[in-house]
Formats: sequence, C-alpha cells, structure tokens
Amino acid sequence: MTHSTVTSHQPLDRAPRRSGRGRDLVAVNIGNALEWFDWNIYAIFAPFFAAQFFRAENPVSSLLSTLAVFAVGFLMRPVGGWLFGRLADEKGRKFSLTLAILLASAGSLLIAVAPTFDAVGVFAGVVLLVARLVQGLSHGGETGSAFTYLAEIAPRDRRGVWASTPWLGVGVGTMLATSIGVLLTALLTEEQMAGFGWRIPFAVAAVLGLYALYIRKTMNESEVHTERKAQDTAQHGERRRSLREVVGELCREWRPLLQIIGLTISGVVAFYTWFIFAPGYASREFGMDPNASLVAGLCGQAVFLVAIPVMGWLSDRFGRRPVLLVFAAGFALLAFPLEWMLGPSPVLLFLAMAAGSVLLAANCAPLGAVFAELVPTRLRATLIGIGYATSGAIFGGTAPYLNTWLSSIGMHGVFVGYMIALCLISVVVIIRMPETARGELR
Repeated sequence: MTHSTVTSHQPLDRAPRRSGRGRDLVAVNIGNALEWFDWNIYAIFAPFFAAQFFRAENPVSSLLSTLAVFAVGFLMRPVGGWLFGRLADEKGRKFSLTLAILLASAGSLLIAVAPTFDAVGVFAGVVLLVARLVQGLSHGGETGSAFTYLAEIAPRDRRGVWASTPWLGVGVGTMLATSIGVLLTALLTEEQMAGFGWRIPFAVAAVLGLYALYIRKTMNESEVHTERKAQDTAQHGERRRSLREVVGELCREWRPLLQIIGLTISGVVAFYTWFIFAPGYASREFGMDPNASLVAGLCGQAVFLVAIPVMGWLSDRFGRRPVLLVFAAGFALLAFPLEWMLGPSPVLLFLAMAAGSVLLAANCAPLGAVFAELVPTRLRATLIGIGYATSGAIFGGTAPYLNTWLSSIGMHGVFVGYMIALCLISVVVIIRMPETARGELR
C-alpha cells in the first residue's frame, strides 16, 4: 500500500495541514469526557439504585445483579467497535464521533426517567438493560474513533501526546462522576439517594450531551482519512466494498489486531479495578466512610490526569515500548503491595490509587498512537474499535463482577493474581512488537 496521496505524493501524515487542529482536539476530548461521565456514573451510583431495579434479600446479590447489567453493556462494545469503526472508515471520523455521543446521552436520559421495580415490576430491569446496551454500543465506537482521529490530526513528532489526550477525557469524566457522588452523598441522606438522588447524575449527563453533540458537529474531518478515501476512489472508483471484502482485509491484519488486544487486556482490568472499583471496595470491605473513600478516589484520579501527558511525551521522546513496559512489568510487581495498602484509612487509599494511576498512565498514554501506527488508514478505526472494545468487553466489563464475587468468598487474592497474569501477557506482546514511534502512518 502506497504512502502517498493521489495529487501530491506526500506521506499521509506529512501532508499540508489546515489550521484549527487544536480546536478539534478540544472538541473530541470534551465529548470523550462526557461519554465517560455517562459510562462511569452507572458504576459509582449502582449501590444506591440496585434495589430499585432488582429484588433480592441479600444486598450483595442485588449489587451483583446490577453489575451484571454493567457487564452486559460491555457486550455491546465489540458490536459498537465494529459498527462505528466501519462508519468512521467509510463515512468519516466526525460522523462516527457525533453519532456516538448522541447515543450515549440518550442512554443516560433513559436511565434518568426509568421506572422502578415497585412501579412496573420486572420491566424496570428491562428498561435499565436497554439503556446500558445503547450506552455500550456508543462507548464501543467512541474510543476507536477518538484514538484514530487524534492520531491522524497530530503532528508526527507529537503523536504520542496528542493521541494520549482522550485519557484526559477519561480522567475528567470519571472525576466529574466521582465529584457528583461526593456532593450528593454529602447533601442527601441514604434514603434520599436511594429514592431520587441517583437519578440526578443521569439527568445531568443527558443535558451535557446536548453541548457535546453541538461541539462534535463543529469538528473538521481528518485529512489523513479524506486523502486516503480520495486515493482509494481514484484507484477503485466509487464502488462500495462488500462485507466479505472488508472481513478479508481485516483477517489479513490479524497480527496488529492481536497486538492491540494483548496491549489492552491488562490495562482495562487494572483501570476498572483501581480507577473505578477501589473506592467502593474500600468502603464495603474495610468500613471506610463512603464520602471519604470517594474523596480519596477523586484525589487519586487527579494524579492520573497529571501523569497522562507526561507519559505521552515520554513515548514520543523514548519510544512506545519502554513506556508500555513501565506499566506491564511495574504492575505485575506491585499489584499485591498496592492491595496490601488498602484498609480503613483514606490516606492509604489515595496513596495506593496515586501509585496505580501513574502506572496506568504508562499503559494508557501511548495506546492511541501505537494502535494508529500498527494498522492502515483504510481499516484503522474498525481494527482499533474491534480490538479495544472486545478486550474491554471480555476483561474490563467482567472485572467489577469478578472482583466482587471473589472478594465475597474470601478469594480476592485470586483476582490480583489474575491481573498479574494479564500484565505478563502484555509484557510478552510489548517485547515482541516493533517500535512504532516517529514512523509514518500507513
């Protein structure tokens, strides 16, 4: 596959660039932050609304039922990765990103107004399930398209930093969700939270989604994508490729697809364990005050925001592989010591989450650039969407459920060992993969 455009014969990522890329970077990440806010308020507020949708005498069982729906939402992520990836590769990155935020906001609105079990019986759980499926679909499409878009509009020598910025959206969105949790639990009683308080963040998410939808519509399309589409059209005409042809092309790129999965599996489990699950776990297992645990978690997440651009810059300066190894090898060594730090102390929770956040940043920051550099432009969003979303569904989506269940039967250490095993798999993938920093996009 040639690296030149039809008209100028310049490498795709060295072609003359339009102005306004900084504005587009901001637009993507504002939408990404709101998408993650939508996604994470479910996990944070699940303990408050679990009994509203499921009936179980055991509170843990009720929570597990809700987390099962959380995992079901992840099952739609590979579908979203495929669907939105194809839309991004065929109709454009902007179109895919705009549609994704629209569906995410619609899912939050549906949860905000969902009837409870007392009102409609088992239909309440069905409504919740549909909302999570819609959000899972959009979330599966968001990440692949965002990574793809930002890597393509980035200056070649700063691709690591630019493509790491979706994780700032992850951090901001998660921190915003956590902050609302802190505020509401401080202002409302437990009865009020269970009665109506849990609906507030979903309503806020739906309203903010309107702004995200507007700002996404003001974005410019990726020039790398439009140039490749023009080249393909000049070579092959306007003929639309059949599904069989697309699948065949994807199968020929099996090696980078497996590399994407191998790089992702450890990070998604560590992320949902330490970035999302840890404050609630400390509160349930060690009796930490729920508000104090959320504050400690919020401070720990702030460390992630600081570390992300640093790790992105380091991946541009020293290469992707050394930075990725900091996480995979470091977390394999420190997983148990970080767990041993947890207890009733909010300070220790913050320190453990802060250390985990630095390691997670070493995994997350280079991923967008690495993914884009591994795969060709014409299939980039699809391959990234499928690989990343599938890993998130299988490993990330089940992590809170598996962690809760193993902890409830006194086998939490097994879950930690599971994380270590995934990290070691990633170590092997990193060692065997090529260094992609400063290379040209295919």
